[in-house]
Amino acid sequence: MKIDLSTQRILITGASRGIGRAIAEQLSEAGAELLLHCKSNLDAAEELSKKLPSSSHVVNCDLSKLSEVEGWLPELVHTYGYINGIINNAGIAIHSPLDTQTHAWVMDWQRTLNVNLNAAAILCKEFVACCDPKKGGRIINISSRAAHKGNLLPYMAYAASKAGLIAITKSLARHLGKLHIKAFTVAPGFVNTDMADAFRSHYGEEHISSDIALDRLTEPGDIAPLVTLLCSGLADHATGSTFDLNAGSYLR
Repeated sequence: MKIDLSTQRILITGASRGIGRAIAEQLSEAGAELLLHCKSNLDAAEELSKKLPSSSHVVNCDLSKLSEVEGWLPELVHTYGYINGIINNAGIAIHSPLDTQTHAWVMDWQRTLNVNLNAAAILCKEFVACCDPKKGGRIINISSRAAHKGNLLPYMAYAASKAGLIAITKSLARHLGKLHIKAFTVAPGFVNTDMADAFRSHYGEEHISSDIALDRLTEPGDIAPLVTLLCSGLADHATGSTFDLNAGSYLR
């Protein structure tokens, strides 16, 4: 099966590394024009843009500052033209134990929800208003196994934000399908990225490796093929669905 995305323009948040980078590489191989979002990792985003086979543009926004997020997508549409798909991939996981001083804990909580959930919600909302009214588009939200299973107490905000993404996706899918807008959630488990390294530093390699059913940790490249398929339109009748990619560590 050959997937051709040469007529699509797709925004990927958190595209400079990890899962976002792997998704960008595969979507570009399929011919999509890409808007590669980053916040501070500009050099890596520019390096990625130069090596991709299809057209791409590095775009900047601090997703933790909602005042920057508001109106950002309409500006991108004004600059580059209609966006056919958005992939809300950017995410943070702050280690914030319950014995942290409450004000600092609340700041960690709010920053996590702003990046992982609130910014994504704004982008979804503005995408609905800005997409091509005849063609619609596709929204893919990268959630987590933690949305179903919960998480360790220092990462409650992460789990809550990822659960919220699933609820947003289902709401969009149920009510916007006849407007040609489809929405999907992809929920990875541990993936071999910087975020997994942070878990290793606190809890050790055994905490990760003992939790999966396969003989290796999921790599970013294991996530990208499914996202590419969802962008293609070949799985539109799965709109609203959550796809679990967690190496058998959590089965529903």
